[in-house]
Amino acid sequence: MEPATVAILAFEGMQALDLVGPHEVFTGADEALGRPVYDVRVVSRAGGPVDTSSGLTIATSPWASLPAAVHTLLVPGGPATRRLDAESPEVRWLADAGRRAERFATVCTGAFLGAGAGLLDEARVTTHWRYTGALQRRYPSLRVETDPIFIRDGRIWTSAGVTAGIDLALAMVEDDHGSDVAQLVARDLVMFLRRPGGQSQFATPVWTEPASDAPLLAVQRHIDTHPGDDLSLVRLAERAGMSERHFARLFTRQVGVSPAKYVERVRIEAARRRLEREHATTTAAVARECGFGSAETLRRAFHRSLGVGPDDYRRRFATHP
Repeated sequence: MEPATVAILAFEGMQALDLVGPHEVFTGADEALGRPVYDVRVVSRAGGPVDTSSGLTIATSPWASLPAAVHTLLVPGGPATRRLDAESPEVRWLADAGRRAERFATVCTGAFLGAGAGLLDEARVTTHWRYTGALQRRYPSLRVETDPIFIRDGRIWTSAGVTAGIDLALAMVEDDHGSDVAQLVARDLVMFLRRPGGQSQFATPVWTEPASDAPLLAVQRHIDTHPGDDLSLVRLAERAGMSERHFARLFTRQVGVSPAKYVERVRIEAARRRLEREHATTTAAVARECGFGSAETLRRAFHRSLGVGPDDYRRRFATHP
């Protein structure tokens, strides 16, 4: 079989690792199989050296040198993706080349370029957790998901931020050549073939705007500062001086989530901070202090929200003296 052509678009101001990470995976598959299975080409408008956002210079070929249709077309992210609009040469080229490619993929904020080229319409997609909201607002036809490391929706593949491009490329190799080959590549890169959990475990919580009514704002502040208290609906409604039904309706309207969901978010964040900083505190004690009651309830909440358990979270993110 002829090697599958993988074209990676390069442009000034891109994120270097978004390109280099997948490049290493595809070329690593060649080494694992002992024969060329991918023809990886880094292309730009005119070819020649391209400077990344970190100052690393990447050698490229002109995109006119590519065959008429490529197997995989991959777009990295980086600061420049928020500046390139639908009229930029890169996006115009993508609109044509991306439709002809057998597989189209974006890494990190490369999703903005793919969406600007009209290649992601109606698709399930993801991007770096910090920009999922902006992507959804700018392109409302997309179905943006915040947590996945990567998403495959038919021929469209998108990934979360930076290193998630490696996860994406490993999944592509697995899809093309099986899990044994992908596992060999992952081991050489000292990577998980399938990273546990989603990108929410790496995210800084993004809180909603505070409630506009003073009684609701006071309740919000109490929740934020006393996560271990009894924060049942009946107690919160009493604190606001409202009926439970009226309080729940107003709170959801002004805050954007139900009282129960808001309480869980605050408690998870409080537990995250303790797990990261308090090395001697047991998981059961963290659960009690943060209002979960038991370690099992905390574990279920972490898996539901972050995709990993509290003990795994602590091992990954605990700060060390």
